[in-house]
Amino acid sequence: MKYTAVNFVSADIEEWQKDLLIAELGDIGFDTFEDNEDGFVGYIPSSNLDIQALETLLLAQVSDYQLDYTVNDIEEQNWNTLWESNFNPILVDDACYVRATFHEAKPAYDYEIVIDPKMSFGTGHHQTTSMMLSFVLANDFEGKRVLDMGCGTGILAILAAKRGAASLVAVDYDPICVDSVEENKQLNNITNLESRLGSKDVIVGEKYDVILANINRNILLDQLDTYASVLEMGGQLYLSGFYEGDDLNILKDKCDAIGFSFQEMKSMDSWCAAKFVKG
Repeated sequence: MKYTAVNFVSADIEEWQKDLLIAELGDIGFDTFEDNEDGFVGYIPSSNLDIQALETLLLAQVSDYQLDYTVNDIEEQNWNTLWESNFNPILVDDACYVRATFHEAKPAYDYEIVIDPKMSFGTGHHQTTSMMLSFVLANDFEGKRVLDMGCGTGILAILAAKRGAASLVAVDYDPICVDSVEENKQLNNITNLESRLGSKDVIVGEKYDVILANINRNILLDQLDTYASVLEMGGQLYLSGFYEGDDLNILKDKCDAIGFSFQEMKSMDSWCAAKFVKG
């Protein structure tokens, strides 16, 4: 597949602004990002690049900082090599060790997760994923029916399975992510995890004890009513993919209105994760 590299250059962009911009670029087809000294590079299949859509996005998002970009077609290459060069193992709460297949195993830790992300989000490196992993480590998943929405690599569902979940469903709208979940559950010997392509429509009418949703504020707001309909009374809802302050307050207000009570939050570099209980 032929790819195009778009080099985004900004001298005054804040880290949280860059994270938000990258999330929006992912929505229009960019699937890999790489930091550099002047900003970052976004990679997109050349056939998916829509300059008009990119310009519209930048017009809406870029307001408090200056940003320029250049577009360069690149030769076909081994994309696994690209992410492998930037993938280092991580350790969450001194208990969960996340590594790739080419890293040395560390069986001394309570939980070891092997992830082959390819083009999928969710290696534990992003603050939101790390905080959600921390929530899974700190709470009871024994015998639970678990739903992982916007699952990416399936890393959250995999840890929940290792923590004793009885059954798990991982949902993502991106077929690359669904394929990634299937590969990663095999790498981790998980047999009770089902992956599904789609969104909130594929869970209607079902029942779960725990919902994990690391997406973004707007999608969470759109899907919360569905979460309320499928979560058992007393069930736990874990949300991330948004910022402290206004984002959290908006989500808390929505959750309160549909029967969820706020329990606690975690924060890391302005990113936020929160736990709610239904009823």
